[in-house]
Amino acid sequence: MIQPDYSKSIEACAAHYGDDADAVKAYMFEGQHRAYALRNRGPIRFLEDGSLHPDILSAYSQYGFYIFEGVLDSQEMSDIHEDLAEMRSRFPTHPGSTVDAQGRPALGSDCEGPGLMWSKPLSDPLGGTDLANGRHQVKLKELKAAADAPQDAPFILLGSLQFSEAALRVYGHPQLLRVAAEVNGEDFAPFNEVLFIKDAGMGAAVSWHQDGDTHWDNPHFDEGIHGFNFMAQVYGSTPVNGVWVVPGTHKVGRLDIKAMVKESGSERLREAVPIVCEPGDVVICNRQLVHGSFANSGYEPRLTINFGFHRRSSVLDVMGAGIHSPAAVYDKNVIKERSRVIGYAIDARRRQYPDEEPYEYKPFVKSGETFSWDAAAKAGIRDYNLLDLSI
Repeated sequence: MIQPDYSKSIEACAAHYGDDADAVKAYMFEGQHRAYALRNRGPIRFLEDGSLHPDILSAYSQYGFYIFEGVLDSQEMSDIHEDLAEMRSRFPTHPGSTVDAQGRPALGSDCEGPGLMWSKPLSDPLGGTDLANGRHQVKLKELKAAADAPQDAPFILLGSLQFSEAALRVYGHPQLLRVAAEVNGEDFAPFNEVLFIKDAGMGAAVSWHQDGDTHWDNPHFDEGIHGFNFMAQVYGSTPVNGVWVVPGTHKVGRLDIKAMVKESGSERLREAVPIVCEPGDVVICNRQLVHGSFANSGYEPRLTINFGFHRRSSVLDVMGAGIHSPAAVYDKNVIKERSRVIGYAIDARRRQYPDEEPYEYKPFVKSGETFSWDAAAKAGIRDYNLLDLSI
């Protein structure tokens, strides 16, 4: 397989690290080479009986992630670019602002739930803090941004499905929902949805961490108990701007990342590989996998449409972790209400792609509920992320 050439970005990134420049450059080239040596990428494939191809399930179980290539076609990607450009034009002008650059009410300014999060360019806002229950145990190196960089840069947009119909349609993609059912069961439950924004020369680092808080000591702990995220790539993912993972760490429970860094001799974890993929690819990534990303000091931007799913048994009657939403017990009514966005996504996609066979979400089939993506539905999902199922 011919690997893409990111040498210019890797060189530019390494230059920010001073005396460590050569080590950083070697780490990124070697990591990319090892990433392509893994047997965990290709199109979504199903058997004749509709089940996900066992080779995919085996590789996902072995490594903790799999790259589905070419999931989003050129027309859908064009629609996504157009939608996201319009959405970004409505971002607030700075943290705390309620208006956009044209003086209009800013995106999310009328919402009660969390929306756009900002960061200092090339910083690590989460590492080494108590945020997110302290899961980001170490702080990654913060780099110096260009003199003309803004004081603050967009970082994460939470509750993204209420702001982007293109993201909502990706959420309703029938093949991805079939994958979710294969991995988490036909009664799978939603998690949360965000956009990760890593603009070139500004994107913040996300320190090494494992997602998940609730089930580490569960007597029924296994590799899938905290669910997974899909990561749809709008611009692609490189060793410089992308997520790095430590394959296999989703199987072994909560890890001491400080000790891993010490053993590696630097923040560059020895066994980590970057998730390198093209625009339109979608990655499935186990939430228990040790993962993180370095500050994006290269030339390529990354924007990831991120959305996850749980096993219903992992969230039903469970006290939430309180990271992505207020802590609460997720009873069947909470799960039912939060799952409504799946129904709207399926219908929104059906309207845009009438020749595509829509996914049938089994809990809705069983209950007889139907959903129509219209003006009332758009208004009805405002602040839907206050019910994110955070474990």
